[in-house]
Amino acid sequence: MRTFKKSILNGVILCSLLFVATGCGDKENTEATTSEIITEATTEATTEATTEATTETTTQATSEEVVESVDIFADSGLATFELSSEDLHDGAWDPIISSVDDGQNVSPQLSWEPVPEASCYVIYMVDSSAGNWLHWKSKNVTETELAQGWAPEEEYVGPYPPGGTHSYDIYVFALKEPVERVQGAFNTSNSIFYNNAMKLDAVEEGASGNIVGYGYLPGTYTRVE
Repeated sequence: MRTFKKSILNGVILCSLLFVATGCGDKENTEATTSEIITEATTEATTEATTEATTETTTQATSEEVVESVDIFADSGLATFELSSEDLHDGAWDPIISSVDDGQNVSPQLSWEPVPEASCYVIYMVDSSAGNWLHWKSKNVTETELAQGWAPEEEYVGPYPPGGTHSYDIYVFALKEPVERVQGAFNTSNSIFYNNAMKLDAVEEGASGNIVGYGYLPGTYTRVE
C-alpha cells in the first residue's frame, strides 16, 4: 500500500514538472498550481501512512489482550464435578507453579472427589490466551489428591507468558476405562484441543461413553516485567 502511494506521489510531481517545462499557461499560476498539487499529494500520502502505522500498532496491542477463561466443554452435555487447588488464590495461580521469574516449575496442588464409575483420570492445563497452549498432560491418573509438584517434567511445564496476564485452565476428565493415547502436542498451541479431548469419550468400535464427567478450574498468571 505504501509503495503504491509513493508511486502516485512521484507521478504527480513528474506531471507537474512537465507542465512547467512545456511553458503552458501563466508562469506564476503554474508554479502556484504545481506547489499546491505537490503539497496536497504529500499531505495525503503522509496522513494515510500515519493512519496505517497507527492501525498496525493498535492491532498488535489488541492481540496481546488477555482471553477471558471460558469452559469450552460447557455445552458438551457431559456431567461435571468440582476441582480445587491450594495454589489458586482469588482467581490467580501462585507464582511457584510458573517456569519463569520466581517460579519453581512445579505442577499445582489439585484435588477432587472420586467420581463413581471412573477408573482413572486425564489432566490438562491449557493457556487459553495462547491458542490452548498445552502446559500439562497426564493420562490414566488413579489418584484424586495430587500434591504440589506431582507431575513429572515431561508432563508439565509451568506458565511462561511473554508478558502481562494469561489465562491457565485445568480440565480433569474422569474415564471409565484407561486410554492408550491422549492426543494433543505438549508445550505448544492446540487449536483443536476440544476435539482431541472429546476423543477420550470413544470406546471400542467407535462407540462413545468413556467420559464419565469432567472438572474445570480456571486461573490467571501475571508475569512480572
